[in-house]
Amino acid sequence: MKQALHAKLGLYVVATVWAGAMPAYAQAPANTGGIYACTDANGRRITADRPIASCIDREQRVLGNTGVELRRVAPTLTEQERNALDAKRRQEQADQARIREERSRDRAILARYPNQAAHDAARAEATGQVDDVIGVAQQRQVELKERRRKLNTELEFYQNDPKKAPANLRRQLDDNTETQADQQRFIKQQDEEKQRINQRFDAELQQLRKLWSEQPPVAPRSH
Repeated sequence: MKQALHAKLGLYVVATVWAGAMPAYAQAPANTGGIYACTDANGRRITADRPIASCIDREQRVLGNTGVELRRVAPTLTEQERNALDAKRRQEQADQARIREERSRDRAILARYPNQAAHDAARAEATGQVDDVIGVAQQRQVELKERRRKLNTELEFYQNDPKKAPANLRRQLDDNTETQADQQRFIKQQDEEKQRINQRFDAELQQLRKLWSEQPPVAPRSH
């Protein structure tokens, strides 16, 4: 039976001149103790006692003496194909690292905000701090306007010829005008900061609702 199998395999042996084979196969061992089998690009079934040069671009089966498949040999890749495979592996590694990082962030935000009440409290605290700063700036604006009213009262003495007003009075008027403008810009910046805080908490809440829904239900305590 063994002789018959070898005779059958011998029908498909194709003589190959290995001097012209690719370097990867030139360094292959002459005999690895198995029969290599493949179907080449022209549809020919080929067997040999070593890697088959015409099947370098495709998978080859390695058969034992009884015809049982021992293993498979992957195609020998070109430099371009190897570069493409390396790029694919690097991308997969980057994707896996990104997924791990996202899962780590998810765990961190869940630990910080286990429920919506905790998230609402954090939002209120963050926006409340900005409101306190705005409140101080608005009070400063009230004081500046009151100061401006007094300065304008002094300026009334020179309403017929404002150029005769003392230099100190004119300087105080200019400083008051500039300071009020600075305070107004500052209040606007704080309003924009409060808006950014609410946008951040809105985005977090959308993410958290999804994460909360994926959490297993908490078992009721036994009495």
